[in-house]
Amino acid sequence: MVNFKTVCIFTSSYNENIFLVGRQIEEILTKKGCKVLYDKTFSNSKQNNALKAHTSKYIQQESDLIIAIGGDGAMLSCSRIYGSKGIPILGVNLGKLGFLTDIAPNELTSKLIEVIEGSFETDERFFLETKVKGLRKKSLALNEVVIHSGAIAQMIEYDLFIDEEFVFRQKADGLIICSPTGSTAYSLSAGGPILHPNLDAISIIPMLPQSLTSSPIVVKASSKIKVVLSNLGANVHLSFDSHNLIKLSGRYEINICKSNSMLKFIHPMNHDFYDGCRNKLGWSKTIVKNNEE
Repeated sequence: MVNFKTVCIFTSSYNENIFLVGRQIEEILTKKGCKVLYDKTFSNSKQNNALKAHTSKYIQQESDLIIAIGGDGAMLSCSRIYGSKGIPILGVNLGKLGFLTDIAPNELTSKLIEVIEGSFETDERFFLETKVKGLRKKSLALNEVVIHSGAIAQMIEYDLFIDEEFVFRQKADGLIICSPTGSTAYSLSAGGPILHPNLDAISIIPMLPQSLTSSPIVVKASSKIKVVLSNLGANVHLSFDSHNLIKLSGRYEINICKSNSMLKFIHPMNHDFYDGCRNKLGWSKTIVKNNEE
């Protein structure tokens, strides 16, 4: 039994290898009776006369599943465009680390057939929603929201509130507000904790704070996080999964919370978060001593 009748193939960047993998996926899906759509990213292909790319709106209306080819960047872009609309996502890893992409190219055929025939696991993640007071637009991030100066060795000053309770005033290069999904990404590089994806929590990590006692904070996901910029003339940048940059100047109020939109990942059977940590973060590796004389 085929569980997904219409499947879209997505990527955030294009190269010849991605085109070939896309064609391989199309062949597998077609043989299983699926209708295959290509995201408009594939219109950049030199072979674009050989395939028909569709608009995001059409894909959102027609697709039962999105297959994202690439690394975590492709998964993040796909999540914002399609996952936030309720369409499940499966990742094929052509990147370097690939925490969010499950299927390696050498096991593409077998794993994809298993998924299409109904042998898979699902995993729900939440987005972070950001609203800047005075601006109409709301922004979504799957990994993290980063508030920073946008310059090297330049600090910003801000007040942090959680559920309207004052936490601290701080000078730092910036502040990372991170979901469990993002805890193995940029947050980890800043000294943030690793959160299991099933945790309903948000971590808050200061970036190079001017303090000897500053530490990351983990709060429940239902918390309302408010950051009030203190410097009237300071330039501050907001980024969402390293995309959709917003530039601010002045005493803005930034409100961040768990979004009502949920993302559904599709994984092959026996998906293991800790196995991913061991393989991709080098857990359990030991130093090998050279005993040669």
